Amino acid sequence: MNRFKPIGLAAVVFWLVAAAFTTIYITQPVLPVLQSEFGVSETQASLTISMVVLGIALANLPFGRLADRYRVKPLIALGGFVVTASSFYCALSENLTALIAARFIQGLFLPCLTTCVAAYLSRTLPLHRLNVIMGSYISATVAGGLGGRLLGGWIHPPLHWRYAFFSASVFLLAATLAALFWLPGEKKQTGESAGEIGFVGLLRRTELLMIYAAAFSAFFVFSSIFNFLPFYLSGPPFNASTGVITMMYLSYLIGVVMGPLAGNISNRIGNGATMAMGAVVFAVSIGLTLIPSMIGVVLSLAGICAGFFAIHASAAGALNRKLTASRGRANSLYVLFYYLGGYSGITLSGLVYVRAAWQGVTALGVLMLVIPLSVGILDMRRQRHKTV
Repeated sequence: MNRFKPIGLAAVVFWLVAAAFTTIYITQPVLPVLQSEFGVSETQASLTISMVVLGIALANLPFGRLADRYRVKPLIALGGFVVTASSFYCALSENLTALIAARFIQGLFLPCLTTCVAAYLSRTLPLHRLNVIMGSYISATVAGGLGGRLLGGWIHPPLHWRYAFFSASVFLLAATLAALFWLPGEKKQTGESAGEIGFVGLLRRTELLMIYAAAFSAFFVFSSIFNFLPFYLSGPPFNASTGVITMMYLSYLIGVVMGPLAGNISNRIGNGATMAMGAVVFAVSIGLTLIPSMIGVVLSLAGICAGFFAIHASAAGALNRKLTASRGRANSLYVLFYYLGGYSGITLSGLVYVRAAWQGVTALGVLMLVIPLSVGILDMRRQRHKTV
């Protein structure tokens, strides 16, 4: 079991995390269908997404602490089976209240398959493999998020959204069983060790706080760009249709390749250098969106995704390489800062967009990318001092 090949481990981790993230966004493309079928408002139908996110936010830190105290595989089993059962229930639910309740339960237990898995990887892998496998982890979040949208809106006809939940539940159940069977075992956990650090203690470590700031700012910008892109492209000079705009989101697929690639690059030149390079590519690509050309926008979105996922993968890798204990807590804090960045970015960029349109959003984005650029440069300098 301990001789499990790296590519096999990467595949199992990718499968499990992608299956988990598929669950999150499965109702997003069929929200109008849910609104019509249950006779509710747009806001009520949207709760089938927002309650999952709320559940993740509430449960993320507690499960991060549990991942530090106990073996992670039982937590993976708990999360996999509860989320799978909830998906079956969602497929059979006859009213929206029951569906929303089940979605909230899914959110509460999804950290077992995300935060806990990240803690497991950092605890069981040697450093030279950690960057690459964490890159696969990041890629899986991309593939799962996109896959959930495709499953709910394209693969199954929207009017048959219940079949999408059945498919997702089978996919996740199989991934959970594969993870329990194939993932290498852990050393026995005997409660909290003397080296464990609390959440406050982790936040007092400057090098970790810098990584959290990089994650916050990167997702701040990424969420803003993709949230206001439809408004920008639907107006002059592009006047793009909804179908064309939707196709632009397929640029997410670059993240599937960029995750493990960034891990390999980080092994060669360091996490800090990869982060700084990603920030530069990200910022330049944002500037390219100002060129009034659809081809230019397509190319810029490719660069935006490449730059963002380079930052994300290198930051996650750097975080786990700096830890010898409290990995569950540290990773749960990373996820918390990451999603707070997305929420803050969309909110603040909305205010900017009203006053300064797309130019204002891009200017704010480039300004925020100074943070991961600075974090990357400081990490590079720190590593140089260590080798001198």
